Amino acid sequence: NQASPMHEMSLAESALQIIEQAAVANNLRRVSKVRLEIGQLMAVEPQSLRCCLELVARGSLADGAELEITEIPASGWCEQCAIRIPMLEIIAACPQCGNGRLQPSDGMGMRVTTLEGW
Repeated sequence: NQASPMHEMSLAESALQIIEQAAVANNLRRVSKVRLEIGQLMAVEPQSLRCCLELVARGSLADGAELEITEIPASGWCEQCAIRIPMLEIIAACPQCGNGRLQPSDGMGMRVTTLEGW
């Protein structure tokens, strides 16, 4: 499940918007470190995202900021078995009953967890 560079660029642009809004809300003029959590099912290549964020952040208050990425494991809910199971792909079958309609519950999003700066 390979992501395209455009996928990471779009995520980097979204992350920069969130970073800038959070920095303004916290009266930061410069961001030195960003911690991101990215869901496993987002199919993001961390190094590619790092490069894209570096590009889109040029000239912004996050220019040169250190980026720490944590991948959040994915899980889903089987309505038939009423259990939560780990998921490695967005389309997966329940290992207990074979139900192919698992509902992803974790590992689908991206969020900025910490900003450091001055």
